[in-house]
Amino acid sequence: MQKQSRGCGTAKVLSDAEMPGAYEKPQLLPLQPHKEGGLPATFIFHVNPVISSRLDVELGEKLTVLQSGPSAELETQTSKLGEGGILLSSLALGQEEQRFVALGEDQEVVLSMKAEMSSGDLDLRLGFGLCDGEQEFLDKRKQIVSKALQQVLGLSQAPDGGQVPVVAVLGSGGGTRAMSSLYGSLAGLQELGLLDTVTYLSGVSGSTWCISTLYQDPSWSQVALQGPIERAQARVCSSKMGAMSPERLQYYAQELGSLEGSSHSVSLIDLWGLLIEYFLYQEENPARLSDQQEAVSQGQNPYPIYASINVRTNISGEDFAEWCEFTPHEVGFPKYGAYVPTELFGSEFFMGHLLQPRPEPRICYLQGMWGSAFAASVDEIFLKTAGSGLSFLDGHRGKVNITDDCQKLQLHDPTRLRTRLFTPQGPFSQAVLDIFTSRFTSAENFNFTRGLCLHKDYVAGREFMAWKATHPDAFPNQLTPMRDCLCLVDGGFAINSPFPLNLLPQRAVDLILSFDYSLEAPFEVLQMTEKYCLDRGIPFPRIEVLPEDLEEPRECYLFAEAKDPRSPIVLHFPLVNRTFRTHLAPGVERQTPEEKARGDFAVNGSDTPYGMMNFTYEPEEFERLVALSRYNVLNNAETVRQALRLALQQRQAGDRAGG
Repeated sequence: MQKQSRGCGTAKVLSDAEMPGAYEKPQLLPLQPHKEGGLPATFIFHVNPVISSRLDVELGEKLTVLQSGPSAELETQTSKLGEGGILLSSLALGQEEQRFVALGEDQEVVLSMKAEMSSGDLDLRLGFGLCDGEQEFLDKRKQIVSKALQQVLGLSQAPDGGQVPVVAVLGSGGGTRAMSSLYGSLAGLQELGLLDTVTYLSGVSGSTWCISTLYQDPSWSQVALQGPIERAQARVCSSKMGAMSPERLQYYAQELGSLEGSSHSVSLIDLWGLLIEYFLYQEENPARLSDQQEAVSQGQNPYPIYASINVRTNISGEDFAEWCEFTPHEVGFPKYGAYVPTELFGSEFFMGHLLQPRPEPRICYLQGMWGSAFAASVDEIFLKTAGSGLSFLDGHRGKVNITDDCQKLQLHDPTRLRTRLFTPQGPFSQAVLDIFTSRFTSAENFNFTRGLCLHKDYVAGREFMAWKATHPDAFPNQLTPMRDCLCLVDGGFAINSPFPLNLLPQRAVDLILSFDYSLEAPFEVLQMTEKYCLDRGIPFPRIEVLPEDLEEPRECYLFAEAKDPRSPIVLHFPLVNRTFRTHLAPGVERQTPEEKARGDFAVNGSDTPYGMMNFTYEPEEFERLVALSRYNVLNNAETVRQALRLALQQRQAGDRAGG
């Protein structure tokens, strides 16, 4: 039925030019002659020459009608008058040509076109090795680690550079609890002289807030941590009401408006980053991640690695997550071997070329992304809290069937993908899935891998789960380089500790000190990492825990795989209050009622002050948590030294490859 009404309107003839697969969106072609002395409209399309592309031109009419009546409304109707196109393969490279494009009866447009092949070096790094900045750091850090090992292990001489084991300290997620606890753990390592034996310091979620704050001081690990801990306490124990003051709200509006004005897709995570900025500093923090290059320029501190994951909006992080690492020198995906300089994160790239540079984001926006634990779907919330997702959703998901048996073909070509037939469900099932599996928010950033072509044998890479029938890796057109934006969220949605980024073979980590600040399931990150490694053929020790350890965990566990020296040694510290309850310090029991009361507290439980959503502690609560984490390291000093000796022995025996 056609709506009849009386009114007045205007008609406008438009012409659009579009190139499927190009970086640019459709462009508007003016049909009126250009003004005297002016230049005709010029535009550029960037496209992959491998793709058989064409320039499509469409002629349309846009009719705008103002309806008469008590409530006048504008109605817009668009109709297509004609279309045409030009195959790019018909253009000679480097020569300007005039082409006539017929758009229908008595309609044509004249285009002056020139095809050029892009030349020059890429503006990002492709490869699976370490960047120059990190490699230069390692060369300098080895000398510091070697001297520290000689001192803490009582060696007669410092190990040679090739025999120095690589030690990584990992901090788990856990919001303010993780941030506060990591200060205590690092203080314990520093007090034992062990902090200088550490090569990498890596974190997820709340731990990244501690690490990124420490690295504002280029020599933080060379001075006592009491100062940074006192400053952290002042922030954690202060009121957060000022975050909602009229001045701060105006500041948020200005900052987010500035982001939007620079074509950034603003999300709740950006606002969260500004709130985190207030919680941590209570003032504008101009720091950027690339500023931290100064803190590693002489190898004086461990190398920081901040973790995030790239996700799909309607798939849980446990089912699909691509680990993205942020370091002072680069941001990138080890899975794809694609990295951009940290200063260029947030800029627009296509096929490895920088098309639109944009300012590097302030670190508060990264802190919001790294710690965006609220960016979950309803299904993920059930998965994390109840241990399983919403099972009724399985009946609403699309089905994937293997339509051929290519086992014989795979004998000749192991990388051949089997043909998969994807059958989507109906609109009702899709609506149900959208409600329960879509994320509340995610940090959308320009995709620096966009337009990159993967090697035809990409499925042979161990990072790709193409052997799983329903995994997105099994569908080449769903890989991240085919997408416009990255959806980056808290790495804890996949594994609540940055193990995957520290298990890369190019980093050759020998010993991992894992600090787990979760309130429940103290071995979950290890078990999930073990499964992650099994799926990808990555050496990792078997995680075998006794039932009594699940009920009442100890302060420290050592896991090593004697049969496979390629496997790293893992020293795992759950957040528990066992001997700290009765001891002021290792070997020193609590005597007075005040001392006993100070140690008698539960970390978890229904009335714990250390819940995920609690960002403000009482001074005593903060001091207890930091003291507990510090004590648990000091009380297991000999176990740490034992792990260091074992890692050194493996290096000296040549069982581990160099970085």
